[in-house]
Amino acid sequence: MQNIIQTIDQWAIDQPKAIAYQSEKESFSYQTLQQWSDHIAYYLQQTIEPNQPIVVYGELEFEMIASFLGAAKSGHAYIPIESNTPLDRIELILAVAQPALILSVLPWPEEIKSDIPVVTPTQLRALFTTQPKEVTLTPVTEDETFYIIFTSGTTGVPKGVQISHQNLLSFTQWDLADFEIQSGMRFLSQAPYSFDLSVMSIYPALCSGGTLIPMEKEIINDFKQLFHFLPQLDLEVWVSTPSFMDICLMEKTFDGEHVPSLKIFQFCGEELTRKTAEELLRRFPQAKVFNTYGPTEATVAMTKIEVTAEVLAECDRIPIGYIKKDTEVLIYEEDQVVPVGRTGEIIIKGPSVSKGYLHNPEKTAAAFFTIDGVPAYRTGDAGRLTEEGLLLYEGRIDFQVKLHGFRIELEDIDHHLENVSYVKQATVVPKYQEHKVQQLVAYVVVENHGFEKAYQLTKAIKAELAEGVMDYMIPQKFVYVEQLPRTANGKIDRKRLISEVNN
Repeated sequence: MQNIIQTIDQWAIDQPKAIAYQSEKESFSYQTLQQWSDHIAYYLQQTIEPNQPIVVYGELEFEMIASFLGAAKSGHAYIPIESNTPLDRIELILAVAQPALILSVLPWPEEIKSDIPVVTPTQLRALFTTQPKEVTLTPVTEDETFYIIFTSGTTGVPKGVQISHQNLLSFTQWDLADFEIQSGMRFLSQAPYSFDLSVMSIYPALCSGGTLIPMEKEIINDFKQLFHFLPQLDLEVWVSTPSFMDICLMEKTFDGEHVPSLKIFQFCGEELTRKTAEELLRRFPQAKVFNTYGPTEATVAMTKIEVTAEVLAECDRIPIGYIKKDTEVLIYEEDQVVPVGRTGEIIIKGPSVSKGYLHNPEKTAAAFFTIDGVPAYRTGDAGRLTEEGLLLYEGRIDFQVKLHGFRIELEDIDHHLENVSYVKQATVVPKYQEHKVQQLVAYVVVENHGFEKAYQLTKAIKAELAEGVMDYMIPQKFVYVEQLPRTANGKIDRKRLISEVNN
């Protein structure tokens, strides 16, 4: 495989009736995927200037996938935005990205006023299903940007991680070669498309002639429906965060006897704990369980280890894996490589490392550099390498955390929290359990207010905060204080608060 788009389109030629996408209500073949994405590509090629990104707005619909491929086929990077994203965040993304067009699979929010043209859901469906004038397409290739995913930013402005065709190809080739994936397998597609974990389902599935099985929020949020639904899906490849697996393991019938089709579990996005892994091995003794690691900036993941009883017996904390063949990990301490076995910052070097953040040279220069002409990225994660080349994760070296698989910069929440009308000062810290973030705790100095009870104040703060940040960024616990502790140089002493919360 040397080209993502050609590989997916080849399945439409070889097995046109094979199912590319199957939801509870409808299914779509590879032939339909090719036709719809071609139609959108012809439209985009004739409508907008080359190299400008486009936004695709919706949830987990087939139209999202067809739009992604249509954008790439016409030489445009796509930016997925979830339909439940707060309006303030959408506006910030638009300001940074300056997209040429918005393809709205679901209705675009009327409250957002901009000059960017919007293709409505009705217009989009017509474009998919109408034979357009065919033109010569110039697809995204090599170092050109394939997609842009926006992550949390320290100043409250999201950062757009640019992933090229070469980056995506490096990841997909490795995923298909190293995880025992065979052609035609059925993949769980549960992660939102604006979260890069979704890429671990989309492209390995479509490049191997597999089927994407979306699991929408309504089902996930309805426990009874979820476990009625799961055994019927015949899933073979499970891709999720460990947090979502923890929810599923609450159901006693979620095991190899009731869901016998499951063969491969792939976890990414946050730390896989011993407790989760042990229970999973007990329930699915015939399946393979893989732990992986990688930031969005290095294209989903670049290490893996099969978690077995032997691994659990040898390690207290589950390793994050062995590094993929085309990639190198260096452990740095103050820009110097440390000896094997010593802890330092994990530096990733290789072809899956992003070119940087869209329209953000300052943040790009701080995180990205080259080593011997090869792209490299400073992860901000602490880790160490063993003599055998196994990478061990030892937490964050800064104040960026993972909660339920979502990467969050604590300063981002601080920024929005301090803009809430009831808040004078605030800082957010993580509470850990088994080395994993369980909740976010906000320490808040409040302005004068008229609430009698603390819970009333908390409810009002959360409501105002929700206008600017995603749901998963809203702290679960609020502690009201007279003043925040400070370090000797006058900065808020977040480390002291982290210690207080976790002791």
